[in-house]
Amino acid sequence: MENFKRALWETAKAALSYTVYCLFAMAILAAIVKAASPAQTVVTVSCWILKIIGCFVFSLIFIKRPRALFKGLAAGLAGTVLAMFAFAAVGGGFHVSLFFLLELAACALAGGAGALLGTKLRKDA
Repeated sequence: MENFKRALWETAKAALSYTVYCLFAMAILAAIVKAASPAQTVVTVSCWILKIIGCFVFSLIFIKRPRALFKGLAAGLAGTVLAMFAFAAVGGGFHVSLFFLLELAACALAGGAGALLGTKLRKDA
């Protein structure tokens, strides 16, 4: 039971940190978009890159052994869903498309990869 609580706490820390990161990163990106007026494709790709990097980095930082891959996958999924709800709360509604499933998969894979790399780089765990 103690291992389950620790795993849940690691996953929750990674997911919540990722969600806060997404809110700040997207706010900065929105300011840049307002000033520069790039094409919609550039904005979409930039959002995806920021989200995938966030999933990878926060899983790398917070997820430890054992079962790092599964905790990283869960952190990526949970963080993406939490970020979607946070954006819905800030923006006033849900804007879910078919690409959201692809975003879920990409962020889950990035979270799993970050968690695996974090366990390889960490000497104490």
